[in-house]
Amino acid sequence: MKNAGSIAVLLSGGLDSAILTGGLAEEYRRVFPVYVRCGFVWENAEEKHARRFIKALNHPALADLVAFDMPVDDILADHWSVTGNGVPDGATPDEAVFLPGRNVLLLAKPALWCHQKGIKRIALGPLGSNPFPDSTPAFYDAYQAVLNQAVEGDLEIVRPFEDLTKTDVIERGRDLPLEWTFSCIQPVDGLHCGRCNKCAERRSAFRGIALADPTRYADSTD
Repeated sequence: MKNAGSIAVLLSGGLDSAILTGGLAEEYRRVFPVYVRCGFVWENAEEKHARRFIKALNHPALADLVAFDMPVDDILADHWSVTGNGVPDGATPDEAVFLPGRNVLLLAKPALWCHQKGIKRIALGPLGSNPFPDSTPAFYDAYQAVLNQAVEGDLEIVRPFEDLTKTDVIERGRDLPLEWTFSCIQPVDGLHCGRCNKCAERRSAFRGIALADPTRYADSTD
């Protein structure tokens, strides 16, 4: 039975958040996808894909994408995420793409927006393998408490995928329009570069469940 309530979801446009959005649309009466612009080099391509993914889903439960600006160029002026220089490549570990405090920023405005709109839940898609300190159950529980204390609210931050692997998630979403997801941190003319850390992770995930990769890579190796 479909949940009678509403939920917001942080939709970055990547595989995990897109598949989460598709699943929530089957569970909730109304789903509000939210995108947060921080000024990272991949965001133009990422946001376009997120909007195209919502359009391709064409699900009656899905609202239009809500976008907020949370610029970080003043504190990360020389960082690869803002300059595009020295972007971690496919040989680097997950820790190479850590953006300190990113989830603090990504949740702040969406959480306040949910409070204003009377939406009691916001979802995001961290996986069990996520190694970052701002993506642990302890962090989310503490952040939820602080947010609710600040506005005398009762918002719940839900993470349905936190016990799953990347291949688990893609298996769940294998019938969704995954060609309209975007995972690259160094896009080339709006396409996945095919060389960065996130492109390598993406390719590995599709191979992990023997699913044809529908992604257009700029390096044309797939």
